[in-house]
Amino acid sequence: MKRMILTVILLCAAVASFACTNLIVGKKASADGSVICTYNCDSFGFLQPLDFSAPGRHAEGELIAIRGWGPQTTEKFVKEAPYTYGVVGLMNDHQVSIVETTWGGRRELMDREGYFDYFTLMHIALQRSATAREAIAVIDGLVTEYGYNSSGESFAVCDKEEAWIMEIVGKGAGRKGAVWVALRVPDDCICAYANSSRIRQFPQVKKVDKKKPFCEIEGVCMYSKDVISLARELGFYEGPDADFSFREAYGPLDFSAIRYCEARVWSFFRHHTDPAAMDEYLPFLNGDLSLHDDLPLWIKPDAPLSVRDVMNDMRDHYEGTALDMTADVSAGPYASPYRSQAVNFFSSDSTAMFRERPIGCQQSGMTMVCQMRDWLPDAVGGVTYFNMDDATTSAYVPVYCGITRVPEPFRRENNNILEFSTESAFWMNNFVANMVYPRWSAMIGDLRDAQNELEDYYAEDQKEVEEKAVKMTPGERAAFLTTKTEAYTDKMMKRWDKLAKFLIVKHNDQTMQPSENGEFVRGRRTSPAYAPAFIDAVKAHTGDRYVKPAEKK
Repeated sequence: MKRMILTVILLCAAVASFACTNLIVGKKASADGSVICTYNCDSFGFLQPLDFSAPGRHAEGELIAIRGWGPQTTEKFVKEAPYTYGVVGLMNDHQVSIVETTWGGRRELMDREGYFDYFTLMHIALQRSATAREAIAVIDGLVTEYGYNSSGESFAVCDKEEAWIMEIVGKGAGRKGAVWVALRVPDDCICAYANSSRIRQFPQVKKVDKKKPFCEIEGVCMYSKDVISLARELGFYEGPDADFSFREAYGPLDFSAIRYCEARVWSFFRHHTDPAAMDEYLPFLNGDLSLHDDLPLWIKPDAPLSVRDVMNDMRDHYEGTALDMTADVSAGPYASPYRSQAVNFFSSDSTAMFRERPIGCQQSGMTMVCQMRDWLPDAVGGVTYFNMDDATTSAYVPVYCGITRVPEPFRRENNNILEFSTESAFWMNNFVANMVYPRWSAMIGDLRDAQNELEDYYAEDQKEVEEKAVKMTPGERAAFLTTKTEAYTDKMMKRWDKLAKFLIVKHNDQTMQPSENGEFVRGRRTSPAYAPAFIDAVKAHTGDRYVKPAEKK
């Protein structure tokens, strides 16, 4: 029997993850003992709904059809597992989560004949894995048997006990499979990925066990047996095994990878350790490798991170740092951290230029913060805080991994990239965001009020919800959590509709109507002030043109 699986991401997202960010928090580094991982899935002109696949048992010999990126690809069939777990978004019903970021690497290592692209690989691995370690083994087994057709990729593979980072890249045309390394993030550390390879040297086994499909140091490191030998064969490495660096062999850094990618990792770390210590890496971010040629793979934070901390980290634009996107004339009159300019561009005299690339960005198709908790039943302990579009300008909605259907505003059929709809979470978030972006300093406070109102409500309400849910039977629990997730989503949609209308009235004609506690009060409309950096730049550029003459006495 053959069974079709639906494409789990829009076809136009073939390039989506080449600009994604993952943050990872070990259980001893989090405020409540949970494991946390995040995902901003970024690309212009795409959206990513909340996908769902139910658990199920399957007949022996059953096949599933998978399709790679784009309509030109043909269906290919792989063997189904005897049992598959339920998956909501990128977390399964055992609280296993997999998120990703693409780094590309050496293009000659792509194998167009391989069956699995990275996103399908993630989804199938989640259906077949009860732990993070099992998911890594499943990924290895699938690419070994069927091939891998994407470029260099990093996965954060997490469960309620452990967080792992895995880097994988193909072997090139005519070589089935992939080479990869996976490291366990120390429980008391935080880590991040942002479109660059980050694993360099790694622990190696003293003797390869020929009976095992890959090498493993229990609880520390896993890697493909040929990860070093393939690099030697292809001329990427010549030294001893002990000095081998995965990154230098398969995904070496250039200025773009450092400034657009590693800088996002740097900013995350800077939030949670001594800023002065992290600022020692600023020369590295500027392309000077004389003092530092990389960032730490992970760090111990100064204080445990809460889920709300991590949500705010996903909204970062380098505020308060040397890379602050709101602090110079390019931020415009309203000190906006957003740029419509391409990342790379040229000045009128042909000087090559660039702009910063932060964690929070307008091109996100969806954002999620995955929380896994070992002291609760899986259906309750696993929560994906989810929304569509930019993390900065949306509110994270709790979605429990034990639900049995997706809330309507997050469903694929209600989110069309070419058709605005007030029933679409993507479009309601965009409706608000695109008002705020060009008038940032004037409007962002109103958005933050609504955002905090919702996220405060969710955090408080979840306490009661979870106390009730743990006492229920599995069937009652699933129905209860599904209803609550739908109610949370509906509350977000109504609040964002109210916010959109509020912004239109308050900021009509680029002035501001006075308001208190989200309600309008009578009073004279005022004009929002321009950013000082912008005013000074206008004065410097125009000379005395707008300088008001002194009044004659």
